[in-house]
Amino acid sequence: MGFFDKLANILGIKKRECNVLVVGLDNSGKSTILNHFKPDDQKHSDIVPTVGFNVERFKNHNVGFTAFDMSGQGRYRNLWEHYYKDCQGIVFVVDSSDKLRMVVAKDELDMLLQHPDIRSRKIPILFFANKMDQRESMSSVKVSQTLGLERIMDKPWHICASNAVTGEGLHEGVEWLTGQIKENVERS
Repeated sequence: MGFFDKLANILGIKKRECNVLVVGLDNSGKSTILNHFKPDDQKHSDIVPTVGFNVERFKNHNVGFTAFDMSGQGRYRNLWEHYYKDCQGIVFVVDSSDKLRMVVAKDELDMLLQHPDIRSRKIPILFFANKMDQRESMSSVKVSQTLGLERIMDKPWHICASNAVTGEGLHEGVEWLTGQIKENVERS
């Protein structure tokens, strides 16, 4: 460890790195959310559906995030579990205007929560009730009720109404997640 690393450690300003898994059904807005956090010169104007997964990096309050943007298409969802063990946080994105597939989103969430690599850990889960600008969108409270989030008692979780296109609600959510990850690091 170099001198500056030791000094940063002593002063408590050491940069932290963490892996975050970004999951949700296809077309929920996962890639658009991550695009919002990129520097302006790296943002994409056209977001295309993710095939398999993408890796994106961004920073918030001295925490460097490596986000694994997982495809939400049915044939790729089984890939999610291969990343559970190494993640320090989960971002679960829901299209709040897609009432018909809310049951599928709930089923995927239930499988995630019951997976052995997740079940026994106090991993923070951030929910984005995305696409709040759509006419038929449900409120974040209604999305929370539909997904049954109140039954998650053993993990910190938070839900934010969001619009990935305008960025509304995204910073609030990432602020919460950053705080949770910093708390976990301090506890360990």
